[in-house]
Amino acid sequence: MNSKIKGAMLVASQVTSAVGLRSRIREARQNSDRLAMADAVITALGIITGTALAVRALRTGEDEQ
Repeated sequence: MNSKIKGAMLVASQVTSAVGLRSRIREARQNSDRLAMADAVITALGIITGTALAVRALRTGEDEQ
C-alpha cells in the first residue's frame, strides 16, 4: 500500500477514536467516575501517540519520493 494512503488512513482512524473519546470524558465527568476518567486520559495518550506515528509515516513517505 502507498505510504501516503496508509498514513492518511491512520490519521483518519485516530480522529475517529478522538470523537468517541469526547463522549466518554463527558460521561465520566457527569457521573464523577474517577476510574472512567483515568481510562479516558490513558486512551487520549494512546490517540496522541497514534497520531504522531501516523504523521511520521506521512512525512517519511514524502521523504522517500
